Amino acid sequence: MKIIEKEILLLEEKEILRVIRNNEFPAQFNYHTIEEFEVYINGLSNAKHYLLLDEENEIQGWAFTFLREEEDWFSIMLNKQFQGKGNGSLLLQKLKKNNSNLSGWVIDHENDIKQNKEQYKSPLLFYIINGFNVLSEIRIENEKISAVKIIWNRKE
Repeated sequence: MKIIEKEILLLEEKEILRVIRNNEFPAQFNYHTIEEFEVYINGLSNAKHYLLLDEENEIQGWAFTFLREEEDWFSIMLNKQFQGKGNGSLLLQKLKKNNSNLSGWVIDHENDIKQNKEQYKSPLLFYIINGFNVLSEIRIENEKISAVKIIWNRKE
């Protein structure tokens, strides 16, 4: 596995990432068209993309960082068959190397359903194991999402 960093994504990369995201995130977050997905991607401030490539140089995962309200935020997603094998941690290591702090929203329950009708499994424990702190008093709650804020800070 290798990781390549990009600031600008090609259209074909965006389509692969849209499919991965739609497959692995709860169905209510799906982008039905590439145009919808591009609006999302283009709306990210100071975005940096990290593509996880397999031995055939096919994209199997994606992490990205962006600036929101003067904080560095991130998101990670992996094709299901590449989860639980250290690939998410590999992407996190790359993000941590390039940032001194990271914030994210994490769904902390398993009530959501993916587009394939499987239950969405919360990655909260994964982030805790990888050194993130849970700010349980800071939540986002609306008709689309119920999530808790997580943060990581580099210890100097």
